[in-house]
Amino acid sequence: MKQRLKDLLPDAERVRHNRWLRWIGPALHHPQLWRITRRGVAIGVALGIFFGLLVPIAQIPLSAAAAVALRANIPTAIASTLITNPVTFAPIYYGAYHLGAMLIGDDGSLQNLQSVQTENGEGGWIERIAALGKPLLLGLLILASSMGALAYLLISGLWRLKIALAWRRRRQRQSR
Repeated sequence: MKQRLKDLLPDAERVRHNRWLRWIGPALHHPQLWRITRRGVAIGVALGIFFGLLVPIAQIPLSAAAAVALRANIPTAIASTLITNPVTFAPIYYGAYHLGAMLIGDDGSLQNLQSVQTENGEGGWIERIAALGKPLLLGLLILASSMGALAYLLISGLWRLKIALAWRRRRQRQSR
């Protein structure tokens, strides 16, 4: 399983020489950041999902910096930011807006989005997203936090279960 995971993740040299991650510098050379351990992978995936959902720009550098600070697995933090991509971006943000609107008590309609216009009569995408304001930010914060925590618990739990089952099989073979 570890070898399969290593094959899917970016390698250390490629990450260290990436122009967006060079600013982290020598911290990327710490060996703990590249080991595949239960704690490191679980925290790395949780960080990647958190920043992937919460931050629309510069997700990879932010998740890598957080992985360095928390001694998490950097390749899993980087790879899991891809939870948001051109296919998933719109449904995630739409759902986050409605979640935030429901919690704030807003009616959840997208009239705010339709009313935003620039000088030439059309609203730019940044202005439209900014018009969504508090409901979107609240929804994204709740979604990113809960999905990151859920990912951590799920990976940690499944990893522990796999180890427990392996130990049980090993004990059964020895008792025969």
